[in-house]
Amino acid sequence: MSAFGDIINALGEFGLFQKWLVVLLSLPIFLTAFHMLGQLFMLVDVPHYCNTSWIRVVGPNLTEDEQLNLTVPRGASGAYEQCSMYSPVDWDLDSIVAYGLNATQKCSNGWVYPSTQTPSLLTEFDLVCDRKDLNDISQAIYMLGLLLGAIIFGPLSDRIGRRPVILISILIQGLFGLGTAFVPHFYVYMAFRALSKGCTLFGSGETIHNDDPQSLFFSATEWVGVSYRTHAVLISHCCFAAGQMLLAGLSYGIRNWRLLEIAGSVPTFINIAFTHGQYVCLMPLRLTLRFVNSLVYYGLSLNVTNFGLDIYLTQLAFGAVEVPARASCILFLQWFGRKKSQGVLLLLAGLVCLIITGIPEDLPVLITVLAVIGKFASSASFSTSYVYTAELFPTVVRQTGVGLCSMSARVAGIIAPLIRLLGHYHRAVPMAIFGSAPVVGGLLCFLLPETRGTELADDTAAAVPQHRWVPRRPRCSCK
Repeated sequence: MSAFGDIINALGEFGLFQKWLVVLLSLPIFLTAFHMLGQLFMLVDVPHYCNTSWIRVVGPNLTEDEQLNLTVPRGASGAYEQCSMYSPVDWDLDSIVAYGLNATQKCSNGWVYPSTQTPSLLTEFDLVCDRKDLNDISQAIYMLGLLLGAIIFGPLSDRIGRRPVILISILIQGLFGLGTAFVPHFYVYMAFRALSKGCTLFGSGETIHNDDPQSLFFSATEWVGVSYRTHAVLISHCCFAAGQMLLAGLSYGIRNWRLLEIAGSVPTFINIAFTHGQYVCLMPLRLTLRFVNSLVYYGLSLNVTNFGLDIYLTQLAFGAVEVPARASCILFLQWFGRKKSQGVLLLLAGLVCLIITGIPEDLPVLITVLAVIGKFASSASFSTSYVYTAELFPTVVRQTGVGLCSMSARVAGIIAPLIRLLGHYHRAVPMAIFGSAPVVGGLLCFLLPETRGTELADDTAAAVPQHRWVPRRPRCSCK
């Protein structure tokens, strides 16, 4: 490093390149405040009472105030207790009004939140009363994620380099951060948050205020002269302060905790493009595409029991349609190219799923036919994706790129059955998600370069393969 330091001193300690490097590496820290403090805005305490709907059996016309007055005790201040209720009794309403209830117990049938307008992490998972301790437990598991990140990514960055570790950690952070918005249980939320935030430590500079080693700061300070290292650190600190102000505005405008989680996680993928360059600009798009492709494929495949027809016949059709789907990819790729084939097939799969959400359940044949069409499109798109991915990445990183895309598909496979659980709220919600994701992915696909008839690139300097030029033979003028 002393020889490298001499080179930095000779070229300039804080020139234009170093300034841009520090600025670009500081951009991910804007989102650090969200990942660290965002849960506080998802767990804002709201008034809540025990669910005492049992009394509605004998008093269906009771107002909310009357129901609370009869079934929930009051505290010393005169306010209704939030964590206890009168024990249910097998009396008629007149007896309950005349004699009142005395025995109390803890809430046994969940809680109600009279003033809640949008779902929060607290209200959706009932993190109140005896379950309130889960808030602190989740913070402890969050810190466990940071510990694992420090143990794993610290030595790894010294072993394989800063840039790969930054890219991998930001990618994992974005995928699990986005996946957090779709979890059906709080325990899954804690696990996803721990995995996401474990990567935040080295991907986005999570612990910038306690001087823990991290890849972003190493990358910045190692390229800056000795007298300007303080500047590099303080710029990053200012970005964290700005991120806290951004968090206040973001959480004020977005009260739904799932949408807030999405808003704070999606920009993470943009950070990858800032961190690397043209080659990495292809990486997040390919991971969007492989993720949504796997999501709609498994979303349809695992939903075979819910289309209304005999599951054995439906499964036979789902398997049979994949044969022409895979075979037709040869013609699609030769005639229309990789980009158009992938984009159109994803759009078709997504649109079919969205159409299914609007069809009544008493039309199972129509629903199944549309599902088979969607399975055809998603299967063909899957095969197209393998060819397209291998041609997009240069030789020196092709295995890494394909591996990350495969990992993205596996994450989608994990999330797909969890999304099906959202059907408890409305039957159309899972299929709407399975449909909207590939539509967005299909549109993004047209941002990628076409690789039909191109040579494979060897290095990242030529990330986009170049078309072959075959000289035309001169015509013979002999008679």
